[in-house]
Amino acid sequence: MNLQDKTVVVTGVSSGIGAETARQLRAQGARVIGVDRNEPAISVETFVQADLSSAEAIDAMVAQLPERIDALCNIAGVPGTAEAQLVARVNYLGLRHLVQRLTARLSPGGAIVNVASILGAEWPQRLEQHKALSQAASFAEGAAWLAQHPVAQEHCYQYFKEALIVWSMTQAQPMFLQHSVRMNCVAPGPVFTPILGDFVTMLGQERVQKDAHRMKRPAYADEIAAAIVWLCSDDSRWINGVNLPVDGGLASTYL
Repeated sequence: MNLQDKTVVVTGVSSGIGAETARQLRAQGARVIGVDRNEPAISVETFVQADLSSAEAIDAMVAQLPERIDALCNIAGVPGTAEAQLVARVNYLGLRHLVQRLTARLSPGGAIVNVASILGAEWPQRLEQHKALSQAASFAEGAAWLAQHPVAQEHCYQYFKEALIVWSMTQAQPMFLQHSVRMNCVAPGPVFTPILGDFVTMLGQERVQKDAHRMKRPAYADEIAAAIVWLCSDDSRWINGVNLPVDGGLASTYL
């Protein structure tokens, strides 16, 4: 796997999976442009500070990026303990807006990797809702649709990870055909990151204890990052429109 001289934008670069993804990309020879609200604690070629919860802030950030990039890793996100509207804006609407703004800048053969979650695995149960939301063409239209179809706080994280998976899958092939850019999702299970405690709070001790015997341990950030980096590379050049679980087999135990 070689990403020598590739330019890759990584959101959420300052901690957890984002930081580890940036480290592994640089080890493979890539130039990393990091994006986050907070300054990174690792070396990157360029850092752009940005709040990804508004279209205007994203547009201002995009204006600071190169005219040509090779990959985009959408790793930034907030946990379900955050207010539902913020979860919607960062984890779904903002991510989608960033993809729309950067698609034309991606080199042919480029890649987009969106970090979803195994908590989005129930998307088939709400497929028509998610497809309807995906048809909202802009950040503002998506926000308006959600104002008319509010999402409960207790389910907001799962809901928007489901929506992200559906949007990514439905948009991946048109993007590939028109721009020769691939788009895939990685769906981690529990991960040892600074926000792991937020997920325990969000899911509740009963759910956490129920899942504990199903897996060996939570993942380490480098184990998730390896899959993201691979999906950015030419080694995965014929992989498109997939949602790849990286969960140590946890999702399979629910069959």
